[in-house]
Amino acid sequence: MTQQGLVTTPFGRRTLSLGLIATQQQARAVEPEKTVHKWKIFQAITEAKDKLGLPDRAIAVLHALLSFHQETTLTAGDPLIVFPSNEKLCSRAHGIAPATLRRHLAALVEAGIVIRRDSPNGKRYARRGMDGEVSLAFGFELTPLVARAEEFEALAAEVQAERRALRLARERITLARRDITKMILLGMEEALPGDWQGLHGQYLALIGRLKRSASLAELKAIAADLEDFSAEILKHLELFTNSTKTSANESHSERHKQNSKSDIPESEPAFKKDRSDQRQSDPATHGSAQAELVREGEAVEASRPSLGTPLPMVIEACPDILDYIAGQEGQGASPPNWAEFLKAAELVRAMLGISPDAWRDAVETMGQADASIVVAAILQKGDEVRFPGGYLRALTEKKREGQFSVGPILMALIGTKLKAMRGGKGIPL
Repeated sequence: MTQQGLVTTPFGRRTLSLGLIATQQQARAVEPEKTVHKWKIFQAITEAKDKLGLPDRAIAVLHALLSFHQETTLTAGDPLIVFPSNEKLCSRAHGIAPATLRRHLAALVEAGIVIRRDSPNGKRYARRGMDGEVSLAFGFELTPLVARAEEFEALAAEVQAERRALRLARERITLARRDITKMILLGMEEALPGDWQGLHGQYLALIGRLKRSASLAELKAIAADLEDFSAEILKHLELFTNSTKTSANESHSERHKQNSKSDIPESEPAFKKDRSDQRQSDPATHGSAQAELVREGEAVEASRPSLGTPLPMVIEACPDILDYIAGQEGQGASPPNWAEFLKAAELVRAMLGISPDAWRDAVETMGQADASIVVAAILQKGDEVRFPGGYLRALTEKKREGQFSVGPILMALIGTKLKAMRGGKGIPL
């Protein structure tokens, strides 16, 4: 098949640009023997669509154009012009409107993905010779896909590298947040010297910089700040550990003796009495944050769900909370009790950046157990909840109006998990 002329100008009111000329020049310069797999190149373009300035609909239109080329491979020296009608293109592009189709075809041409080869009257068609083979065709030429294959693959690799870097930065942030919250809570529980409430405030200020649309550079900066902050807290804890190493065994024995007293209920936190004594000896050290932890232990029995929500149902809906319950990391661990669950929810609440004020309001309105169940649900939902504190406040307000209970949110999470497993994923969400 031959093509008339060296440059094909667009039909009608569409103007010629230097970019179009450059695309056609690049297509003419490619080696005739060069061959690429059309769907691999399509996948690379899909990965790099943002860098190429292509919307999702333009990718769908490109997929439709490629489907009209019968071969799986594209060879530069072969006829690479497809000439489907707009009606057929709309059908294969998932039924998009004709005006939308024309707009995205123009976007593909402007991006240098395809070349528009217009006929004298602007129609798309092909002329065949005496042997029945296509001798001349007017439509969209796919040669730029062959000519720019390496460029598209490089852009796709760059996008994948950026995505991996984003994932790594988010993982660093998650790990640092977990370390910081657990170390601060340790300092409060053990009544160690230090302004733990102030450190918690600094932590909230750091995570307050997190935004869903944060760039890679911003995420790296926040991750570095959180890691530095975590290292400072760890250094303080290590110094205290070194200074009290000689009395560690004795302290451990004392705690074991206190925890094993027969008059302490099984569901009561072991630190309840110890923390109360330490708070009396140094009431100014920890302030309201430590008092809040003490109140948590005192409210265990009174805060069971009023409607009898079974704890196994809560764990089934929100299994991620087990990562924050001591002794639940391995297989075959004994089921947690309500005291352990409520303590873990308090830790997760701090890790998610939910303010003490929002938490106190939720506990007063819902009860500590239901508020803790909501926190476990927020943890399970992950990135679906952009602002955990605001989400908790909204549910608290609904509870005041009598329009919220924890049952439906747990059933929804269980239903999503079962649906994912039926779909072949085999893993809980």
